[in-house]
Amino acid sequence: MINAVLLAVIVMVGLSLLRVHVVLSLVIGALVGGLMAGLSIPDTLTAFQDGLKNGAQIALSYAMLGAFAMAIAHSGLPKLLANSMIDKIKHGQGSSIKWVLFALLVLMAMASQNIVPIHIAFIPLVVPPLLMVMNGLNLDRRAVACILTFGLVNTYMFIPYGFGDIFLNQIILKNINDAGMATGDVSMMQTMAIPALGMLVGLLMAVFVSYRKPRSYQMITPTTSIENTKTVKGANVIIALFAIVVAFVAQLATDSLLIGSIVGFAVFMATGVVKWRDANDVFNDGIKMMAMIGFVMICAQGFAETMKATGQIAPLVESAMQMFGDNKALAALVMLLVGLIVTLGIGSSFSTVPIIASIYVPLCMAMGFSVPATIALVATAGVLGDAGSPASDSTLGPTMGLDADGQHDHIKDSVIPTFIHYNIPLIIFGWIAAMVL
Repeated sequence: MINAVLLAVIVMVGLSLLRVHVVLSLVIGALVGGLMAGLSIPDTLTAFQDGLKNGAQIALSYAMLGAFAMAIAHSGLPKLLANSMIDKIKHGQGSSIKWVLFALLVLMAMASQNIVPIHIAFIPLVVPPLLMVMNGLNLDRRAVACILTFGLVNTYMFIPYGFGDIFLNQIILKNINDAGMATGDVSMMQTMAIPALGMLVGLLMAVFVSYRKPRSYQMITPTTSIENTKTVKGANVIIALFAIVVAFVAQLATDSLLIGSIVGFAVFMATGVVKWRDANDVFNDGIKMMAMIGFVMICAQGFAETMKATGQIAPLVESAMQMFGDNKALAALVMLLVGLIVTLGIGSSFSTVPIIASIYVPLCMAMGFSVPATIALVATAGVLGDAGSPASDSTLGPTMGLDADGQHDHIKDSVIPTFIHYNIPLIIFGWIAAMVL
């Protein structure tokens, strides 16, 4: 009999590939998994609803990030960036602007995880105004989706600051220690260097091989309030940069993205960049911008809670491990593949690690994996599926920006490209790390 968690993930991903909305796919997948595990419909719905409660804080943080991001857009900073690139293209610098654009997007995605911790909220600010630039350069947006996802995921799995500190230190190390393995003073950057290298290889393949050829799009101006920003004023741009710094400091001081976003938004209001009469509209536009992704993340929490309630995650791991006995190489491969399956369904590596660490760590200890090898296995298994999951913010974010003119499909142009170029290299390089560390 097929495992309930495995079946639920297959149903959810399958429906998404058939262009069923990801929210509906998550609900149906959760129902199928719950019923397959022997839960009644009321019990399955109760578990799903309990998960929705867990996602409320995430949704609120995303809503505030959206409001703060929209205030940044209101200052004209994103439009200034787009205009400067358009001017360079008009003056015959199109060949070089492509690589400048790629570099800027990578750096901004990386900075969104630590220096300016607004996560994916920067994407609908920066990307829609740049779509006309991309169209003029005939860039394949699938390459851009891979670039953005690389910056979002690779940064937190390798650099232990900002979101990386939360993932690597507060989640990975804590859960491994709680599971009975003392990690000591292990260097997380050294430990995760090999898996991170795998993602870099995937990025290079996407940019220089898979999506290097020109791809034509219709010249449709995105109908967003960001695109319609008023004339850019130098003073407003300076205030925007100041607000970003203040928000960063507030986030560090309180360890709360919500507080950081509120403080940043307050700076825009206090300085008059966002007028009191416009504040409500700007705030509402920001919430609308992030509403869909917040709702998907809430439903993903419901799906995750239902999978936990089935009690089928541990049997999935154990049945897979029994097939290979004491073979460490095959055991490591199976742990990575199971991590991929679980994260594809949950859509969040942060939520996956607590589930799999309690199972993987005792197995690793019994089979003689070193501490760094165990950390690399657990962390990579958690990250697997974050890129390539229909319900992951690492794919939803790029789609939100690249589809502003209706010419970028979430599944075909974000999910499948990132799945191929990141999950396959992560499995290979994560396996290598488990073998050599």
